[in-house]
Amino acid sequence: MADDDSGADRTPPFSDDFKRFIPQDWAPYPPPPDPLPASGWAEIRRDRLRQLFPGERLVLPAGPYKTRSNDCDYRFRPHSAFAYFSGLGQDYEPDAVLVIDPDNASLYFHPRVPRADPEFYSSARYGEMWVGQRLSQDEMAAWTRLTVKPIEQLAADLARPGPATRVLREADPAITTLVDVLRGRDSAAADAALATASAELRLVKDQFEIEQLELACAATKAGFDAVIADLPEAVRRGRGERWVEGVFGLHARHLGNAVGYDTIAASGDRANTLHWIRNDGDLKPGDLLLLDAGVEVDSLYTADITRTLPVTGGFSDVQREVYQAVLEAQQAGIAAARPGAQHQDIHAAAIRVIAQRLSDWGCLPVSVDQALSKEGGQHRRWMVHGTSHHLGLDVHDCAQARAEHYRLGRLRPGMVVTVEPGLYFKSTDLLAPAPFRGVGVRIEDDILITDDGCRNLSAAFPKQPDQVETWLATVQSR
Repeated sequence: MADDDSGADRTPPFSDDFKRFIPQDWAPYPPPPDPLPASGWAEIRRDRLRQLFPGERLVLPAGPYKTRSNDCDYRFRPHSAFAYFSGLGQDYEPDAVLVIDPDNASLYFHPRVPRADPEFYSSARYGEMWVGQRLSQDEMAAWTRLTVKPIEQLAADLARPGPATRVLREADPAITTLVDVLRGRDSAAADAALATASAELRLVKDQFEIEQLELACAATKAGFDAVIADLPEAVRRGRGERWVEGVFGLHARHLGNAVGYDTIAASGDRANTLHWIRNDGDLKPGDLLLLDAGVEVDSLYTADITRTLPVTGGFSDVQREVYQAVLEAQQAGIAAARPGAQHQDIHAAAIRVIAQRLSDWGCLPVSVDQALSKEGGQHRRWMVHGTSHHLGLDVHDCAQARAEHYRLGRLRPGMVVTVEPGLYFKSTDLLAPAPFRGVGVRIEDDILITDDGCRNLSAAFPKQPDQVETWLATVQSR
């Protein structure tokens, strides 16, 4: 990585001759870009948000860079609410702020400077020599169909007498502090209502979002196919979980923006660690690989899909028995994903199948009904997590929505949820049937609620055990 010379004792001198030379003889910038595909949808979304806070000013920051170590930042990703209401995806636009007024919306950002400006060649954060060609104010306006202003103007504009102001507090601490100072108080409760509304408006996806999630699922399928093709190499090289993670990450970056979350590539007993992201283990012949991964496309919508794959192509009888139980639980959960049902009905349907199977295997010390009661829960030893969450710009989308609209809320056409039961028998669990110890299985699909039922957006991923074996054999024979 190039040294940004940002230390006080490392600032290079720029001669007057260099300063006169650097802006000479550059090709002109291209014409303004066409509007973003999401720009029209974002305008509709802003209008819906305004209706919830009539006559108020709503401040939605993109957020700043976050330091990874010393002077190195993590790759920037805008706050999801900023992306949703502005239409901007990928790594646009650090430090920007979207302000939604009663009769207008303005995007404040740091525009491109002229090439004669020292920032052009000396700024590691904004300089074109460092981060590539940035947009001018006019270009950003054409791209987003928003009123666009320099970020330096934000404080003065917010300080002018006007409507009551709310800010998305968690997005950018500096902007939150600015708004609090200007308001003369901390209005955390009022701001919390804005955060909640920003999440709840995203519960039902518009057509653009559904198309983006379909793209994310298709890209994720390509990533899974690539992993399957390379499984023999992952076994041969050792530390195969890292190899799997790397192969999937390659395709996520090539086909989209990135992975939507840290890939879980868990083989053998590590599959029983729900969020295993260390991914430093070997893939061994005869083991299962639990691969939980999703591509985030350029618009920032992500897939979230899990398949449990036999590393060397075939399930053992024991693995197949556990797998089949999870598959039946998932089928029950998907059948419950219908408009008008409560979101929690998905989990209830799936977990009853899980509990019944555990009872059949002699794992439960009580009846199925007792285990599923509030006073029970014994089945959770082998499946501690929930079965379903909303999906969209965030892998756990709309997380700030109120329970009455989320877990206790009714499913509506346009919602996209996961269905992902599992069974996890740790090798050290002496209450698990001895043949099952070390076996972990999860199956997850992305489900769109429709007018009359649901549609599996990830239906291209085989999941019947025989189909999974055929999938591996077919991909690896190409």
